[in-house]
Amino acid sequence: MALEDDIALVKRQEQDLVLPEFNEDVAFALGNSIRARALAENLSIVVDIRTWDRQMFFAATADTSSDNAEWVRRKINSVRRFQRASYRLVLERGEEPFSPQSGADPADFVIAGGGFPIRVKGAGIIGCLTISGLPGRDDHSVAVAALCAHLGLSVPDYALSPA
Repeated sequence: MALEDDIALVKRQEQDLVLPEFNEDVAFALGNSIRARALAENLSIVVDIRTWDRQMFFAATADTSSDNAEWVRRKINSVRRFQRASYRLVLERGEEPFSPQSGADPADFVIAGGGFPIRVKGAGIIGCLTISGLPGRDDHSVAVAALCAHLGLSVPDYALSPA
C-alpha cells in the first residue's frame, strides 16, 4: 500500500503546490532558499528553475559536476513531456529507461526524481523546478519543501516518508 500512498501524495503535491504568480523574483526566492538549505546541510546539489523557454535560476554547490546538469536537463524534458513530477514517473513506472517504442530517447529523457512542475494558478504548468545530486526521492523532497515554504504550507503535511 505504501507505493499507492506515495503516488497519491505526489499527485496531491502537484495539485496543491500552485504558485499565484511566477516571475524572476519568485524564481530567485525559490532558488536562493534551496541553495541556502544546501549550504546549511552540506548538500551537493544543482538547482535549476525555468519556464519552458528560459532558465531563470541556476546554482551548483560543492562536489557537483556537469553530470548533474545533464541529469537536470533530462529530468526537465521528462516533466515537460509527461506533465508530472519526475518522481511520480519513478513511482508509476520504476526506474527502467524508457523503451524505444515510447519515443522518449534515454539520451534526452530520464525516469528519476527531482523534477517538479511549476504550476501557476490560471495558467497551468509553465516550467520546472529541478534538483540533482541526491537520491531521487530526496531531490524531489527538497523541491517540495521549498515550494511549501514559499507558499506558507506545512512541509510535514506534504512530505514523503523517509525511504
